[in-house]
Amino acid sequence: MNLHALKTRAALYHGVRQFFAERGVLEVETPILSRAGNTDPNIDSFVTTFTGHRDAGPAARWLRTSPEFPLKRLLAAGAPDCYELGRVFRNGEAGSRHNPEFTMLEWYRLGIDHRQLAEEVIDLVQLALGLVGRHARVERVSYRDWFWQSLNIDPMTAPIAVLQAALGDIQINADGLNRDDWLDLLITHRLSIQVDGDLLQLVYDYPASQCALARLRTDQSIDGTTTVAERFELMLGGVELANGYHELKDATEQAERFARDHATRASRQQPLPPVDQYLLAALPGLPDCAGVAMGMDRLLLAMLGETDIRNLLAFPFAQA
Repeated sequence: MNLHALKTRAALYHGVRQFFAERGVLEVETPILSRAGNTDPNIDSFVTTFTGHRDAGPAARWLRTSPEFPLKRLLAAGAPDCYELGRVFRNGEAGSRHNPEFTMLEWYRLGIDHRQLAEEVIDLVQLALGLVGRHARVERVSYRDWFWQSLNIDPMTAPIAVLQAALGDIQINADGLNRDDWLDLLITHRLSIQVDGDLLQLVYDYPASQCALARLRTDQSIDGTTTVAERFELMLGGVELANGYHELKDATEQAERFARDHATRASRQQPLPPVDQYLLAALPGLPDCAGVAMGMDRLLLAMLGETDIRNLLAFPFAQA
């Protein structure tokens, strides 16, 4: 047991709740078990079986990988700015950077875009660092400029062969990898390792192919037309802390994205979690907003300068 980590976690959660109380953001709780699951091909979900009366709905219930869908349903029903601090579950990996059960902070702000929300995320992370006597330098860069400045590659147009070559002598099994996989590998093996521990890096406007639940925007420039996803990620010392979007409101487009996820999953022989029809029905009523998810265990890891997330947990997965 790491008593210092337990006390720091408690102080962090207290600080988070104060942060949002001062800004008038409502704390809510949403279901952990759902009839629908996360369709993202890169995320594995846990599923369990309800043994009660069938009038309660489908027996198969999926443990949430984030509270995103029900939070958006609350907003569409008229809820104000809100957040949830709670447990989420992701199957498939346990180790120094992952625990299958972890704590996520997710919040939504009405009437702003992803760039505006990102500034609030920076404020919250600086508050967290202040709890351990630290402060970070902040760098803001678009996804495209990040690759240009570090690797002299345009991530929006470079062929896969160019992305593979940029990995240098790092050997990767290329079977089944698509263009976005190679971009992610460059981030983990080339870009993130260049970041020092006191740099808070905001990367925004991702490739359209990595939109997830974010809106798309088309930009005109002298180089032509580029479509980007209005999405950001925040990293501290190369550790990803938060992922946020200017939220998509188009139910038809979202249904198409879910269908593409299912197609990818089917090609990989992965399970096909049911699509959240409640979310699709609610999206037309979603107000203009931006939302973000932040892993609290990752934030503690960065705050305390640890390298193994298991040192921060009361009971890691192997001891649970």
